[in-house]
Amino acid sequence: MKNEKKLEVKTMQQKRRTLLTGGLTGGLIVGLAAAALPSELLAKENKAAGLTLDRAKWGERNRQQIQALLARNGKNSAGYNPKRRPYAVFDWDNTSIMNDTEEALLMYQINTLSFKLSPAEMGAIIRQNVPAGPFAASYKNAAGNAVELEAICSDIDSNYQYLYDNYEKLKGSKKLEDIRETAQFQDFRAKLYYLYEAVNETYGVNVGYPWVIYFFTNMSVAEVQQLAEASNDHNLGLGLVKTKYTSPAALPGKAGIVSVTHFHGIRLCTEIATLMDAFEQSGIDVYVSTASLEEVVAVFATTPKYGYNVKREHILGLRLETANGVFINKYKTGWPLNWGPGKTEVIKKELVASKGYGPIFVAGDSDGDYDMLRDFADTQLGMIVNRMKKGKIGDLSKLAADQIPARSPRFLLQGRNELTGNWMPSEASIKYGKTGETLLG
Repeated sequence: MKNEKKLEVKTMQQKRRTLLTGGLTGGLIVGLAAAALPSELLAKENKAAGLTLDRAKWGERNRQQIQALLARNGKNSAGYNPKRRPYAVFDWDNTSIMNDTEEALLMYQINTLSFKLSPAEMGAIIRQNVPAGPFAASYKNAAGNAVELEAICSDIDSNYQYLYDNYEKLKGSKKLEDIRETAQFQDFRAKLYYLYEAVNETYGVNVGYPWVIYFFTNMSVAEVQQLAEASNDHNLGLGLVKTKYTSPAALPGKAGIVSVTHFHGIRLCTEIATLMDAFEQSGIDVYVSTASLEEVVAVFATTPKYGYNVKREHILGLRLETANGVFINKYKTGWPLNWGPGKTEVIKKELVASKGYGPIFVAGDSDGDYDMLRDFADTQLGMIVNRMKKGKIGDLSKLAADQIPARSPRFLLQGRNELTGNWMPSEASIKYGKTGETLLG
């Protein structure tokens, strides 16, 4: 009990601190008094909830608001109709977990050479739907020259041919640990991941997001799921570290020497997992909307050892066509790209069309979630995991910050420490590589 009281005092002290940010003109001052305004009213409302949301590392005001949401909409509320079950929608990457499942899996695929592609197939996929010519101005080699698609793809072609001919699980006899020591592997890793970043930065998600999932070509659903689980377990065991990869000077190739950074490591978010469980116990259905391959996130969201326990049929993500029991490098015909406006489109298509109403709660972290956070009249709360970003989600984060004193906010900001991957009991976050809390980007 003494420790609990100390924790409460510490939390109160944290809330009394003033949060200053250069993102708002003149700064935004947030204190305990503003956050405490609706506390007594919320406490009365919360008695009807039927369960208490675990305090964990929630911003206390956020926890109270969501507790009240459960009380208003859950199965113990006066107006609850089991034939018209409310529902909540969660983004996955950097919302339900720390970091990005698909990016972690791409690096794991590269590091373990987990491809079922011939050299010709690899060559076709890395060029698929990517315009020829140079990438964005920031994508230069070590000599300061622009990097062009064909130049870097030519280097990847040469590297993959060597790896394909020599790695024991492809056509060769060398063990993975020996292959990883070769200049060809190191060049392949740096340049393929560089290409992924360059494609997304230059041409956007409409090109980049389908492109990265084409590397599952020739794999069955079971094989992709096995690979995803191995990647999850591996990345959960890694430290949260940003690592710079530079292609070997001995193999400049046509593209020259390039460097790229990958953020290693994944962390579970127990607050999201317990919130999902609280929704389900309250008679509120839980859905996941992801811009990763649906089958990849399904492994994470449904497997009991990870603790989220979402129903498989409630996972909505990117989809590929299949042929003869395996994935092919073609995006699913008629299925929206589940990012940004596409997330709203999928929710309308798959959920609103059958239920007749939108979600009461939506959680996200990025521009890809902006639309679904704000597009539905039925949504009572939208929660933004605070990554201190600019763009559309930055605008929405500012609105959430402005609403901190409000009794009934439409949007919430939830802080996170990117050094540890853990949430913080406040609206502010700590950026990777920094030490101080910041409210807005």
